[in-house]
Amino acid sequence: MTTEIRVPQLPESVADAVIVAWHKQPGDAIRRDENLADLETDKVVLEVPAPMNGVMREISAAAGTTVTSGQLLAIIDAASAAAPAAAPQALRAAAPAALPAAAEPAAAKTDDGRLSPSVRRLVEENRLDPTAIAGSGRDGRVTKSDVVEFLDKRKSVATAAPVSEPPRAAPAAAARPAPVADTASARPAARTARAERRVAMTRLRQRIAARMVEAQASQALLTSFNEVDLTAVQELRARYKDSFEKTHGAKLGFMSFFVKASIEALKRFAIVNASVDGNDIVYHEYYDIGVAVSTERGLMVPIVRDADLKSFAEIEREISGYAARARDGSMALEDLTGGTFTLTNGGVFGSLMSTPIVNAPQSAILGMHKIQQRPMVVGAEILARPMMYLALTYDHRIIDGRDAVQFLVAVKDYLEDPGRMLLQI
Repeated sequence: MTTEIRVPQLPESVADAVIVAWHKQPGDAIRRDENLADLETDKVVLEVPAPMNGVMREISAAAGTTVTSGQLLAIIDAASAAAPAAAPQALRAAAPAALPAAAEPAAAKTDDGRLSPSVRRLVEENRLDPTAIAGSGRDGRVTKSDVVEFLDKRKSVATAAPVSEPPRAAPAAAARPAPVADTASARPAARTARAERRVAMTRLRQRIAARMVEAQASQALLTSFNEVDLTAVQELRARYKDSFEKTHGAKLGFMSFFVKASIEALKRFAIVNASVDGNDIVYHEYYDIGVAVSTERGLMVPIVRDADLKSFAEIEREISGYAARARDGSMALEDLTGGTFTLTNGGVFGSLMSTPIVNAPQSAILGMHKIQQRPMVVGAEILARPMMYLALTYDHRIIDGRDAVQFLVAVKDYLEDPGRMLLQI
């Protein structure tokens, strides 16, 4: 008996998807719920699970193909489901012994609790040593994008080697250095081909590009700046970070302070939390805060919903969970939709100042930057203080400069005196 594997029903706002990779090929044994392929939409990566045990009979759409909901992807032969584990052994026996015996332990190293199930599966399928892959996830964890990038680099090196390898007909002459005076002949020998590499944009990168251009074209964007002294916030974190983590199971970071300070400022300046709909201004009386997260695939903005009703610990846990899922490629579409205001932190990459672009249809975005010790006048003294530049980019169609500047001043005041957030004054 055969079973057809089709593209799952895509979300309403997603028209199609691209097959990023197949994890099984015709003849491979498969297990129920095992990921067969990755489908990339313009927002998230979807997995296609196997509905049963069996053997892959054929693939109907190759990697790189654009597909739509319900389109045929592959066919599984369920008649061979009784002995799925035997197929790989049979295939391995028929194949030439390409790997030395010493390569076998690499697969054994993949059973690492630090790997997510999808990452572990990809590592095992390609017989990789996870310790050889640089992890970009939280605490150095290896993510799916890390593995894909590792495989791409290995493939490009293997492909380029025969082209770039110099001829070996005269090894003794090749080892002899060229005369110093013969600079004309030495320069071409040192230069390889003027190569170029053309890589198609991922669907997410295409979506990001379109949204950025759309925001610039449809909104009257302007940026105002201020700076904040984070001495009080740093002292609070230093004093309570250990007890906070023991009590709540989450690290006390800076982002929860900025989310809370922004919410208090948004309550005072509701227009910054509003959006434009045709000729109407929509005032949102709730606070769904987007927090930009950088991943290997591009920028994602998961939403902390009803953030005003959540504690510092709940906000930290939610942001940490979103960041892990974004980097692991397991972010759900509903996590990225909506939002009334966004925070983005370029300071983690060393940015001192920038002008962020609004995440339309929102009307404003707050940019955070690098914390840097700078000399500041405090009373009658000049003291070194941990300072950060803040940037608010806003839609000048509905937000006046006065409101934008006062909003920034309010954020600054709440962060320089965090007790005001607790008292809501």
